[in-house]
Amino acid sequence: MMAAGQAAERGARVMIVEKMDSPGRKLLLTGKNRCNLTNTDRVQEFLDHFNHSGRFLTQLFYRYFNQDLREFFHQQGVPTVVQRGGRVFPASEEARDVLDALLAWLHAQQVEIRTRTPAQKLILSNGRITGIRTHEGSIQAQGVILAAGGKAYPGTGSTGDGYDLARQAGHRIIPVRPALVPLVTRGETAQRLQGLSLENISVSLWVDGAKETDLFGEMLFTHFGVSGPVILTLSRTVVDHLRAGRQVELAVDLKPALDHPTLDRRLLRDIQAMGRKQYSTLLEGLLPKSLIPVCVDQTGVAWDQTCSQITAEERKRLRMWLKEDFRLEVADHRGFEQAIITAGGVDVAEVDPHSMASRLVEGLYFAGEILDVDGDTGGYNLQAAFSTGWAAGQAAAEAVRES
Repeated sequence: MMAAGQAAERGARVMIVEKMDSPGRKLLLTGKNRCNLTNTDRVQEFLDHFNHSGRFLTQLFYRYFNQDLREFFHQQGVPTVVQRGGRVFPASEEARDVLDALLAWLHAQQVEIRTRTPAQKLILSNGRITGIRTHEGSIQAQGVILAAGGKAYPGTGSTGDGYDLARQAGHRIIPVRPALVPLVTRGETAQRLQGLSLENISVSLWVDGAKETDLFGEMLFTHFGVSGPVILTLSRTVVDHLRAGRQVELAVDLKPALDHPTLDRRLLRDIQAMGRKQYSTLLEGLLPKSLIPVCVDQTGVAWDQTCSQITAEERKRLRMWLKEDFRLEVADHRGFEQAIITAGGVDVAEVDPHSMASRLVEGLYFAGEILDVDGDTGGYNLQAAFSTGWAAGQAAAEAVRES
C-alpha cells in the first residue's frame, strides 16, 4: 500500500493485485491489534535490532525513517504516541485506523485495488518485466513491485507466493523459517506454569552448554512452552540453532537486579528473621505462588521445614536456582501460523538498496517482508516495510516516467 500510493503520487497509473478479499489484513494483527508502527531509536540503534542483512537498510533509513513515517500518518489523520521502549502507536491504539487511513489515501490517489486476484506468474521479455498473469488473464505493466509478504500468519494471505514469483525472475531465496515465534520446551515445567507471566526477569540462551546471550524483560509460560517479548526476540537465533541440531537451553534469572553476594545476604537475613516460620513462607515473599512447587521440586529443599532448619547448602541451592539453575530445554519452535514474521527471503545482495530494484530483471522491485531482512519486536519490522515500500514506489514511478 505504501509503494502503490507513492507511485501514484508521482503520476503513475497503479493497480494493487491482492490475493485476499481485502488488503492489509496482517496489518490489523500487528502490535496486538494496536499497530506498532515504528520505534523512536536513532538509525544506528534501530539497525542493531535487525539480522545481518539489516545493514541493507542503512542508506534507506537516512532517507525515510521514523519521523517521516509519523508525519505521513499525521497528515492522513492518524496522530501517533510513544510508549514504553520507544514503541510508536496510533494515538487511538487501533490498527484499523491505520489501515483505513492507508485505504483512503490510495482511493484519493486513484489506485485501483483488484481483490481475490492472486498473481500466478511474472511475464518477462528480454531481461525486463512486462506484466503479470492471474487466473483472469494477463495484466500488462511497465513495472512490478513484489510486496507479497512472507509466510507468517498464512491466514492473512502470507503463504510464501512471493518467493515463487521472485524465483521465476532468477532471484535467490535465503531459506525461510519462522521468526519472533514461541518456543516448545521439554518436560512438564511449562505446563505446570501455564498462564504465568514473569516481568523484570533476565533469560540467557545456552547453546551446546555455552552461554550465548541474555535479555531482560518479560516472558510467558504456555501449555507447550514459552512466549513473551524476551522469548520471541531470542527465538530468531534459537530457530537457526535448532535447525543446525544444536542443544538449546534457556536459563531464567528471577532476580537480575541482585548479584549472587547481595542475594545471598538477603536470603540469610530473611531466613534468620523468620526463624520458626515455614520455609514456604519465605518462598511466598520471593516467588509467584504457582512457581513455588517448581522451585521446591527442582531445588530439593523441603517446603515444610522451618526457616531455622535451612542449611547453608540448601540456601546456596535456592540462590543458584533463583539466579541461573531454573532452566528449560528447548525442543522445538511453533510454526508459521504463530510466527510474527518470516526470516529469510529474497537475497538483498540482488536488490539495489537505494531503489529496491532487482539487479537481475529491469522493472522489478521488492518491498517488505519478502526481503531477507527481519528485526526484533518493537516496531522495527513495520518501519522496514514502510521504508522499502516508499523507496520502491517512488523508484518504479520515476522509471516509468523516464521510459
